[in-house]
Amino acid sequence: MSNKKNKLAKPKPGPPTQRYLDIEQIRDNIVLLKDGTMRAVILVSSINFALKSADEQQATIQSYMQFLNGLEYPIQIVIQSRKMNIDKYILALKEQEKQTKNQLLKAQVREYRSFINDLVDLGEIMQKRFYVVVPYDPVADKKRGFMQNLSAALSPAKLIKLSNKQFKERKDALMQRVRIVQSGLTGMSLMNVQLDTQGLIELYYTVYNPDVFDTQRLKDINDLQIDQQF
Repeated sequence: MSNKKNKLAKPKPGPPTQRYLDIEQIRDNIVLLKDGTMRAVILVSSINFALKSADEQQATIQSYMQFLNGLEYPIQIVIQSRKMNIDKYILALKEQEKQTKNQLLKAQVREYRSFINDLVDLGEIMQKRFYVVVPYDPVADKKRGFMQNLSAALSPAKLIKLSNKQFKERKDALMQRVRIVQSGLTGMSLMNVQLDTQGLIELYYTVYNPDVFDTQRLKDINDLQIDQQF
């Protein structure tokens, strides 16, 4: 009888994938890690360095050196390559094809759409995105007292359960760093924008799910049944 019960018993579900990630929560455009530290992510444009004149190249190098020398904390530069997604562009072409009454133009739009699809699929055209990750570690903050740092180091998990006041104070400190980094990037003629909560979730979704990102699109954050956690 016991053997029969064992066969009918369903296997217990394994631990959730989230427990293996470093991310504890994503909220208010900030990534909170399980060790109590915080991250902000800036999306940065690129420049074609090779097309610049010698003087412009030298000026860019000098600006980059000044930018790095002016930082009092580490940053992380991330380059992400992914297959170019042209779904919206293809949909726009389809809509244009429907609205075109001239049969010759309609056929040309159809052929162009097919050409673009084949070009991206066969050529495997990759799109690069550049990010700068700005960290904030309350334990390493020089403004904190010794006893506060010691308490945080002994119990880093407690840093995750922040009051609204604590979260705001640490977010403000992180945002001050973000503004400094953005100012330095702008000085190098690099357009940049900080990722919001939706952008952060999509970024980490593509990082941890590179194979299914194109087939299983992430919904808008307002449609997700989660507490802004990843």
